[in-house]
Amino acid sequence: MTKIAIILGSTRPGRNGEAVARWVLDIAKQRSDAEYELVDLLDYKLPHLDEAIPPSMGQYSQPHTKVWAEKIRSFDGFVFVTPEYNHSTSGALKNAIDFLFAEWNNKAAGFVSYGAVGGARAVEHLRLVMGELQVADVRAQVTLSLHTDFTNFSQFTPGAHQAEQVSAVLDQVVAWSAALAPLRAA
Repeated sequence: MTKIAIILGSTRPGRNGEAVARWVLDIAKQRSDAEYELVDLLDYKLPHLDEAIPPSMGQYSQPHTKVWAEKIRSFDGFVFVTPEYNHSTSGALKNAIDFLFAEWNNKAAGFVSYGAVGGARAVEHLRLVMGELQVADVRAQVTLSLHTDFTNFSQFTPGAHQAEQVSAVLDQVVAWSAALAPLRAA
């Protein structure tokens, strides 16, 4: 069965992303088209990129990189839950992505973002990164506004229509992940 990671891309204390990622997971678990797992960057304790050899060579030397690589390798696709910081994604998420290369290849990705303007600019940056990593990013995305989908900018209270958007993202990520399976098998 297709395996999709919901990657929580914030490690900030008091982060809004945990509630968002758990909401996405709750919606995903109501489906039977794939296996879904929450992957929290806090659980991996990745330092600032500390591999001497570029990730595209696949010669990881650090134990934390090997654990991270094994986890990402086990998935067919991803839903990134990202905040928007300074018109981009979080440094923690970008760093986690940069640790690896082949483990991301020929998979699909969707995005659930949040911020003052829904995190749309963070997703635009991630789409560029995904292209370099040979990840097919899907068109549907969820943009959550700190003004309308959070109370006092911190309590997650999404509009009902947002769940439909999550379903659209999941539909596309699962379909594209399945379509790319022959490339992963090659």
